[in-house]
Amino acid sequence: MLQRRADTLGPMQSSRRPRLFALVLIGLAGLLAAAALLATPAKAQGQTLSIGSKRFTESYILAELLAQTASPALPQPAVVKQGLGNTAIVYEALRSGAIDLYAEYTGTIALEILKSPQAMSTEAMNAALAPLGLGVAIPFGFNDGYALAMRAADADRLGLRTLSDLARHPELKLGLSNEFIGRADGWPGLAARYGFKVQPIGLDHGLAYDAIAARQVDVIDIYTTDAKIDHLGLRVLEDDLHYFPLYDAVVLYRLDVPQRFPKAWAAMQTLQGRIDEKAMIGMNARAELQGVSFDVIAHDFLAQSAANAKAGDTGATGQKTDNASRGFVAKLLGGDLGRLTREHLTLVGLSVGLAILIAVPLGILVFPHARLRAVVLGLTGLLQTIPSLAMLAVLISLTGVIGIVPALIALTLYSLLPIMRNTVTGLSGVSTELRQAGTALGMTSGQSMRLVLLPLALPTLVAGIRTATTIAIGTATIAAFIGAGGYGERIVTGLALNDRGLMVAGAVPAAVLALLSEALFELIEYAIRRSRNFT
Repeated sequence: MLQRRADTLGPMQSSRRPRLFALVLIGLAGLLAAAALLATPAKAQGQTLSIGSKRFTESYILAELLAQTASPALPQPAVVKQGLGNTAIVYEALRSGAIDLYAEYTGTIALEILKSPQAMSTEAMNAALAPLGLGVAIPFGFNDGYALAMRAADADRLGLRTLSDLARHPELKLGLSNEFIGRADGWPGLAARYGFKVQPIGLDHGLAYDAIAARQVDVIDIYTTDAKIDHLGLRVLEDDLHYFPLYDAVVLYRLDVPQRFPKAWAAMQTLQGRIDEKAMIGMNARAELQGVSFDVIAHDFLAQSAANAKAGDTGATGQKTDNASRGFVAKLLGGDLGRLTREHLTLVGLSVGLAILIAVPLGILVFPHARLRAVVLGLTGLLQTIPSLAMLAVLISLTGVIGIVPALIALTLYSLLPIMRNTVTGLSGVSTELRQAGTALGMTSGQSMRLVLLPLALPTLVAGIRTATTIAIGTATIAAFIGAGGYGERIVTGLALNDRGLMVAGAVPAAVLALLSEALFELIEYAIRRSRNFT
């Protein structure tokens, strides 16, 4: 019996199997690398002005206004990095140089970023920011403060007009944005000032309006320029103890921007004082209630503002109603589809490729040692239990950057387990007789691994890579929360706008990409089966 097994490892198979194993692994690594390289566009020559935004409607619009104002004065258009996340993430992007500027609010700068116990003047903020290489400029002309709101009918029924009144009704359910709950100028200080005894639940800001309309919560936090306040018949409760400071919209920028982009900086300064609260509410309404894209809203406002300026009217609101709504097909096949596909392929290709290079050798290394194998597989399995957003937050803290670097690290870590586990499983599945046959032929342990075990484990190993690729395609959508792009960018924007169509328009291409990857791996596994049957 042993001799018959040994006969199967004759010269032809002993040369073809390792060759097949090497060709498949090299082919997979090459395919993933090629996808990543093809997906990554060549970098434009020269410096590029990079403008960021937070993950809510108004910030998206202001970023587009800044970019469209600056771009005519630049050798190449400004890059807009939309929906980077909350204040902490966008501010870290600014400090690290990942972006050059973004629209921020004076109250947030003073209380959240500079940790001042009270409001600060622009001069005081600039003095405190200068050592960090940052500055504040270009006040847009409107205040967008925090407030709490509830259904007007309920407020009338309960006789609620102020936040002090609200504090006397602990039975009401508060649904507050996660950022507001954690901010120094948010819920903790507000609860202490007014003596709130309730525990709020955390909601995404874009979903809070649906929640209050569906009576799932009674009170939400709002921005005072939100378009849905009047649309849903909400009552903004008076801050009678004057807790909230002014949140005047300004530009927070790196101090080298005026020197690097002098003409663009001069152009952006023309936005100073041009946007009042009415105009901002109107632009937010076009995005949230009419489904107009952010770039169109910015373009219309600038065009209307220029026309009104020529006519001597400074009260521009940019409330054109053409191009008001895009259907689902238009969202799905929008002009950003190619770019998002390239970014998604880059994230998936590079992360899975790196995971192969780490997990396969590591799996081979730990395979002979049962205890070490259990420890390593246990640790990689533990990584799978860490929520993706928490993983990204930790990696941002460790690397000090946002975007593709922490996203790639996270996706690579999530891809390790299926590849390593299947490498070990495939090696363990080789029968004892075949291992003994290799020894009987005088093979060393290294030769046995290379010529016998790995070729026979190849189908199981490829199945692990297949699983890792599918996981990476789905998980990569989370990367958009830190500005790494991909199909998740549509999902993040859809959350900000509460636009289900846009969220689905981000999910569908990811699902199609996953199906295409499944078809590709079916072909690879079919080729392996054919090759093994041939030998």
